[in-house]
Amino acid sequence: MNAHTHNHQQHHHHHADNEKRLLWAMILTGGFMVAEVVGGIMSGSLALLADAGHMLTDSSALFMAWAAARITRRPADDDRSYGYHRVQILAAFVNGLAFFAIFVWIVVEAVQRLLDPVHVIADTMLVVAVLGLVVNLATFFVLHGGDQADLNLKGAIVHVLGDLLGSVAAISAAVVILFTGWMPIDPLLSVLVALLILRSAWFVTKRSAHILLEGTPEEIDVTELRETVTAQIPDVLDVHHVHVWSLTTDRPLLTAHVQVRSGVEYDTVMQQIKSVLNERFGISHSTLQIEYERCADK
Repeated sequence: MNAHTHNHQQHHHHHADNEKRLLWAMILTGGFMVAEVVGGIMSGSLALLADAGHMLTDSSALFMAWAAARITRRPADDDRSYGYHRVQILAAFVNGLAFFAIFVWIVVEAVQRLLDPVHVIADTMLVVAVLGLVVNLATFFVLHGGDQADLNLKGAIVHVLGDLLGSVAAISAAVVILFTGWMPIDPLLSVLVALLILRSAWFVTKRSAHILLEGTPEEIDVTELRETVTAQIPDVLDVHHVHVWSLTTDRPLLTAHVQVRSGVEYDTVMQQIKSVLNERFGISHSTLQIEYERCADK
């Protein structure tokens, strides 16, 4: 079995495993969401309702992530020569945007609660929040065991972390209300969770947008790549018109023009370049134009 076949099988295994983890996370999150909505209404807690709203969005986000993982299986065709791998990046981008909407809703609701305080039944709030924490921890560990290079999975984890923080905030607020009766702690801690959600939203949206815009992978320096190829392969004179982008977070692609010395055997220098790109920069798919004379596109 060659390295390419091994890597392909390993990638397929990670993909199938991630898909199962997303399905279980969706079931756990969606199942408890109903209980949290009921608990939030009964107790009058914004922290619980905010977390329930977040879990509703997360259930939808996890469904999109799971569906994207399944769609990615579809083979390439004439209309989509790279297949459907980008669907998972698109799903991650949509999930990131959903975070911003959640942030705005929580902040607006919290301001209203501060201006017009609502009585919270702390003991009911505490029971539901503790149960929510247990469910969110279980969901987090289910997802965290998957392939962390998958941005779609990472986006789902960020959603669950937001739920986890929401449960912690709700527990803290319930304890404060039980012992002091200070109601403003409920909306105040909700805003704190909203700020943490905003930070996560920025990370997921920025990273997925960079990939969708065909940006150069953050871990690859194009100048270093050009210098490395010319330094390690004596027959290479110049590397130009270099374009590096990502199909997904773990699949960088490259096209480039390579000027070589006259008389160099085409296949030999091609394999040498591809070897350097794969071993040094993790680029296993590259399209190279070998040139002996002046570049035709200059």
